Amino acid sequence: MKGRLANMTQPGALEFREYEVPEPPPGGLVARVVRSNVCGSELHIWCGHHPNKKSGGLGHEVVGVVDRLGVGTTHDHAGQPLKEGDRIVATYFIHCRRCVPCAKGQPWMCANAYQYWARQPDDAPHFHATFASHWMIHPEQTFFKVPDEVSDKAAASANCALSQVYFGLDLAKVTYGDRVLIQGAGGLGLNCAAVAHEKGAEVIIVDSIPKRLADARRFGAHHVIDINEHPTTDARIAAVNALTGGHGVDVCVEVAGVVDAFAEAPKLIRLGGTLVSIGTINIGQTVSYDPGFLVRRGVNIIPCMRYYGHYLGKSMQFLAETRDRYPHDELLDADYPLDDVAQALSDSAARKVTRASLVV
Repeated sequence: MKGRLANMTQPGALEFREYEVPEPPPGGLVARVVRSNVCGSELHIWCGHHPNKKSGGLGHEVVGVVDRLGVGTTHDHAGQPLKEGDRIVATYFIHCRRCVPCAKGQPWMCANAYQYWARQPDDAPHFHATFASHWMIHPEQTFFKVPDEVSDKAAASANCALSQVYFGLDLAKVTYGDRVLIQGAGGLGLNCAAVAHEKGAEVIIVDSIPKRLADARRFGAHHVIDINEHPTTDARIAAVNALTGGHGVDVCVEVAGVVDAFAEAPKLIRLGGTLVSIGTINIGQTVSYDPGFLVRRGVNIIPCMRYYGHYLGKSMQFLAETRDRYPHDELLDADYPLDDVAQALSDSAARKVTRASLVV
């Protein structure tokens, strides 16, 4: 059986390749891709901003259907029986359980996380990324069956948008009554708003795009701050102070991917508060900051790269339990066939769509 995949030959250019779909490894499986989203990470790579990945396969936010199970693969990582035809989600990274971070109890920082995802398509078993017809899932990845009540659209966004922010909020120990400011109302920001709302937090979102600000309220934001109406840092500080009695927020979650947002965040956070940085992942972009200000404010900075794999299972439960409270299906506002992946990437980079999705 032949399969197809999109291969980026260089930033901004791609071609399609065809390979024989191999047998799954013991403990793993082969999935047929149903839907794969354009995440911000793909945009960084497509635009040439990623420090390492300059070519190869793209895609990691996906829902698929089990095509073939490897020897010994009988259940998902929640203990649910698996069979061919079941819908599944899986982490695109691995927990090798052998490196120093894994041994120290930080598997989300696994030194070998991209052992498979970073491979070039010519390297068997070829289907390492998800802008493709098939996806090879290895036993070191974490995979879960999708609950019947969770749609393909909602499930596809769980890895990485929903799981990433869910994990970040837990790292910051967000709890009932906290004030949480989210910088950016894209896919990550909207998912973050929903999870923070469910935790009982008072949610504030900052963005400049009217549609995103409107969506933020539908995903649980109690307040929105329009950058167009508050165009300076001082203006945004004043807006946040007005909502927090002059104290600042307990937790700020940076998902804008803009270094200026990272620099601004500590000024919006209360004494002893926390900054969770998720969006700023590109190496080489610098910004000045005052370390004395951070020390005197006591601001804790938590960088959040990837997530602990079992949060993908928690995300499935979250989607099932909140399906009537938040419009998760509407996070994906533009569908494209696999052949139009370049257009989906370009439209996403130009912010013509909030979240593009490839339907295979």
